[in-house]
Amino acid sequence: MKIALFGATGHIGQGILDEALARGYDVIAVVRDPSRLPQQNARLTVVTGDVAKPESWTDAVRGADAAVASLSARRDGDPGLVPSNARVLLDNLPKAGVSRLFWVGGAGTLEVAPGKRVIDDPHFPAAWKPEAEAQGKALEVFRASNGDTIWTYLSPAAVIEPGERTGKYRVGGEQLLVDAEGNSRISIADYAAGLLDRLEQRDAENKRITLAY
Repeated sequence: MKIALFGATGHIGQGILDEALARGYDVIAVVRDPSRLPQQNARLTVVTGDVAKPESWTDAVRGADAAVASLSARRDGDPGLVPSNARVLLDNLPKAGVSRLFWVGGAGTLEVAPGKRVIDDPHFPAAWKPEAEAQGKALEVFRASNGDTIWTYLSPAAVIEPGERTGKYRVGGEQLLVDAEGNSRISIADYAAGLLDRLEQRDAENKRITLAY
């Protein structure tokens, strides 16, 4: 299996990279600053590129079985880049012969009750809201897409953080998944495993799902 990975230098992106290499995948990591990805592996190819500039990566990812995007606007300070990058990938991956896209989404638009989303809670942290809203707009971009790219938007649990890989998780749809104590969480390692399981099992096509314990 060969994947193109956008955002490999972030916490979740690094977790996906580690999981992919552990599975024996070939990974093409497209990053703006290669110095932030010092990891070396015979199956890892690091390409200097910007997702917003497809001419910088189209040729490099040609022939990949799928692309995975773990992108955030926090570094640039412009949440509008999130839905914009989704459009760029949907429009340009087919030109590179890449038919599938897995998008690391947000939990803010998951429902906690009919018609009520996580982000609608008055206690939702204000500092997180711009990014959560941008991820919601990215989801709208995917749902409005009628191109050739088969997409999967993967919302994590409300809390996703470093932790052990248990290989155990639940897959949900539009509702926030919580455990018996009402907590919604997952480790980055298990989220990465769940994402790549979806690639291997070829399910959750053209839909949003969520992964949590």
